[in-house]
Amino acid sequence: MGDRGAVPQIDRQRCTRCGRCVAFCPTQAVGWATGWPTIRSPQDCSYCGICEDLCPAEAVSLVYEIVVEPEEIAGSEEP
Repeated sequence: MGDRGAVPQIDRQRCTRCGRCVAFCPTQAVGWATGWPTIRSPQDCSYCGICEDLCPAEAVSLVYEIVVEPEEIAGSEEP
């Protein structure tokens, strides 16, 4: 997972508990907890997006943070 600090979010309001995210997670970061799919091993999550792509209920979302480096801002100014 690196320095990202984020993990996929699973919305229990939308989740149908089909188990696709658990079954197809290549790193086994997603597992069952109290009957719900959960990110059980956040350190193992590679943020590949398979869980988000396979979820038929669109209950899984990957949060991305956009970081703009200061030199990119300075270099984008028009004369």
